[in-house]
Amino acid sequence: MSKVYEIRKPISKEMEVFEDKFSNLMLSKVPLLNRITHYIIKRKGKQMRPMLIFLCSKLLNSGKVNDKVYRGASVIELIHTATLIHDDVVDESNKRRGFFSINAIWKNKIAVLVGDFLLSKGMLLCIDNKDYDILDVISESVKQMSEGELLQIEKTKKLDIDEETYFEIIEKKTASLISSCCKIAAISVGSKKFEIEKIARLGLNIGIAFQIKDDLFDYGKRRIGKPRGIDIKQKKLTLPLIYAINNVEKKEKKWLISSLKKTKKNKVLINQIISLVKEKGGLDYAIDTMNKFHKLAIDELETFEDSLYKDSLKKMINYVIQRNY
Repeated sequence: MSKVYEIRKPISKEMEVFEDKFSNLMLSKVPLLNRITHYIIKRKGKQMRPMLIFLCSKLLNSGKVNDKVYRGASVIELIHTATLIHDDVVDESNKRRGFFSINAIWKNKIAVLVGDFLLSKGMLLCIDNKDYDILDVISESVKQMSEGELLQIEKTKKLDIDEETYFEIIEKKTASLISSCCKIAAISVGSKKFEIEKIARLGLNIGIAFQIKDDLFDYGKRRIGKPRGIDIKQKKLTLPLIYAINNVEKKEKKWLISSLKKTKKNKVLINQIISLVKEKGGLDYAIDTMNKFHKLAIDELETFEDSLYKDSLKKMINYVIQRNY
């Protein structure tokens, strides 16, 4: 966590205040809901999205934040947490960050309702404070994430995702929310239109690099809170696999497609697919592509004035592709 600590340094006070505000937002009059939200808060992740909002807002506003920035960070974290809970239900996943998921402990019905509660909390926070510009950004992002998830489900059934469709899916599913973080930060501090567009592009490139890195974890040896080969098991066509399918001989392609349909309880077959993808250069291709988007993000960041916040953002962008989990 030392790298995350370094990234967080220039916004440590803001993050402490944010965590208090966020905990209070989660409170309810329903005891069961409070037990579950307490469980969520105790097992919080790295909080990269709120950190991104505070760093971007300080970058654009001479090191200053306002109440709207805190509300924007809270809305993003509420929406992000809700989508993770819903994702675990959709993916039938029993673990999240090494701990039992909400659906594993309290079952699917309660998990879906908790996700809905968090989504509504985020929307109401915007409405109650007349932050309609933030509501507009986050509503578009939720729509994009839903479309991306449904597109992936549709294509997974047919096993016909090409590279263009893959990028459409990850832009919608992952990068749209990270881009929204940057956009909300800029809107909250009153940035001009060209600055909002520029920093939203920065977030989009970070998000794409982030997702490709996540795809690569499926082929690693370390346990990272996400089982090795889980994407293959769920027939998700990620970039390394798409490259391999398109760069093997006809016979091997037929074997790959056929094998993907049989991986649900076959660890040997999953390992054989992983080996073939590596052998055909799928991982190398995905790493090269990830590095291209990393460079695009760094180049975009370099157009901003030097500051502590810019330095931390650069560390964050580097961390996205260097992280081990």
